[in-house]
Amino acid sequence: MPVTKFQTPEKYNYLDGFGTYHQSEAISGALPRGSNSPQKCPLGLYAEKLSGTAFTAPRHQSQQSWLYRILPSAAHGAFTKHQPGGEIDNSGTGRWNFVPDQLRWSPFDLDSQVDWIDGMHLVAGAGDAALKTGIGISIFSVGQSMPKDTAFYSADGDLLIVPQHGTLDIQTEFGELLVRPNEIAVIPRGIRHRVLLPDGPSRGYACELYQGHFNLPELGPIGSNGLANQRDFQVPTAFYEKDTSSKWRIFSKFNGAYFMATQFHTPFDVVAWHGTYYPFKYDLGRFNTIGSISYDHPDPSIFTVLTAPSSTPGVAVLDFVIFPPRWLVQEGTFRPPWFHRNTMSEFMGLVDGDYDAKEGGGFQPGGASLHNTMSGHGPDSATFDKASNARLEPTKVGEGSMAFMFESCFMLGITDWGLKTCEKAQDDYTEQSWASLQPKFV
Repeated sequence: MPVTKFQTPEKYNYLDGFGTYHQSEAISGALPRGSNSPQKCPLGLYAEKLSGTAFTAPRHQSQQSWLYRILPSAAHGAFTKHQPGGEIDNSGTGRWNFVPDQLRWSPFDLDSQVDWIDGMHLVAGAGDAALKTGIGISIFSVGQSMPKDTAFYSADGDLLIVPQHGTLDIQTEFGELLVRPNEIAVIPRGIRHRVLLPDGPSRGYACELYQGHFNLPELGPIGSNGLANQRDFQVPTAFYEKDTSSKWRIFSKFNGAYFMATQFHTPFDVVAWHGTYYPFKYDLGRFNTIGSISYDHPDPSIFTVLTAPSSTPGVAVLDFVIFPPRWLVQEGTFRPPWFHRNTMSEFMGLVDGDYDAKEGGGFQPGGASLHNTMSGHGPDSATFDKASNARLEPTKVGEGSMAFMFESCFMLGITDWGLKTCEKAQDDYTEQSWASLQPKFV
């Protein structure tokens, strides 16, 4: 059965399907029939539209939802600047360090003292959130659930979350998501949420997409099924709280800066909703892996789970690619990924296990690597020697492992935190990986 066996059991019910129209009611009859904004909504609710794309976006790209809530989200006080504990400023290129070196980080520390708002550390990125172009890649390390009276949203982009350690219980305006290691979640731009930690501290990776939204990759000659199947994505069902008196703090990430406003009602008061703009999650264990059954190692794009296309056909602002357990059967082939220089930038992380192209021990769960635009990379010397002399028989690799890649068309800059402050960048990465390679030309 192609599903992950999770240690933490599921506790929520979901709607199934990616990129499709959904609707959900916590109370039967809460959705209006025949119109979106009647003169009086059922149950005395307020109608509120949430637009993830422009009104005039082509129908196949439009992402809009209608929310029916106890009080509208506009009912709050003025926002004031808030300084979080993390490295979150990505408002301009002045803070980026652009270096051509191959980079690798040891596992990032778990921080037991901070919650979701203060535990996000920007490592790399490009572009400008204000112009809705580019991405930001962060490490999150959190040890505390967000307080009951707090919620957060980002106006900067859609947030792709890849937990590596610990479970995230994410309360959103649309309902609840339980997100465990080997699952991913996407919280679209503007959706308020609160992150709880039912199993203790959590660490992982996040990529914020400043432009467009995530899609499933085209399958082309693969056919009508394969890779991440549409039916395996899970969407929360409506769940609401009735609280119109407590003081809540709403935190907003807006062009890389944090702000905070207060309101005297819960933001999680959506009794019903319908539309095409919503959070979702996906179990990476359900990925239908495609590979070569003759010769050569295919391009890693064959492992794409989600893609955010640019305006150039075939070029992605971001591809989310995984390297799951899989069979290798190619004949006469060097089976690991080949040595490579790429116009795309490749940021890799490891959720669990060992990555089959890096056997030297330096790439560990909770760590990361970056091979930027045109920076040479490939298997380390130990992996090269082993694969060059291996007996070529059907072999399963990646058992108990899950590596992934954020691949982007942008040249990625590194924050000071990523280069220095975190103290996790490995100074000996290139020497450890490739210095011992010997010439074999005869």
